[in-house]
Amino acid sequence: MTPEYRIGHGYDVHRLAEGRRLIIGGVDIPFEKGLDGHSDADVLVHAVMDALLGAAGEPDIGHLFPDTDPDYAGADSLVLLTQVGARLAQKRFEIGNIDATILAQRPKMAPHILKMRENIASALSVDVSRVNVKATTEEGLGFTGQGLGIAAHAVALICRR
Repeated sequence: MTPEYRIGHGYDVHRLAEGRRLIIGGVDIPFEKGLDGHSDADVLVHAVMDALLGAAGEPDIGHLFPDTDPDYAGADSLVLLTQVGARLAQKRFEIGNIDATILAQRPKMAPHILKMRENIASALSVDVSRVNVKATTEEGLGFTGQGLGIAAHAVALICRR
């Protein structure tokens, strides 16, 4: 049987808010603000989930884990990512690789990137070499550059044999 390769793209954004923890890639990053959302608002993991689901032709995370469902209030996004990985495995998809970019003016993401990669890889039961995470500032432009929020893009390659 010929392998079936699929590519998906995910994007997520959350506003920064007082009184919230800043969790990105499953890492609790010390910062004066956190991301606002129904779950832990992990913008990176949300983008990764949507990239994987899109590649598999599945509904997005808003459909699978709706913010109107109290069961997902404060949910750990890495737990949800594990569920997404299981959903793909049920359809016999294997993850080729994931490449993601965080867009944030501050705080600096570089000290946390390796742990983010490890967290995502662990949740999906793949080798960390299959998960890449990068970060960039917006050089003061737009809502991320002005420090109003943080965004993330992710692409994923999956294969069914």
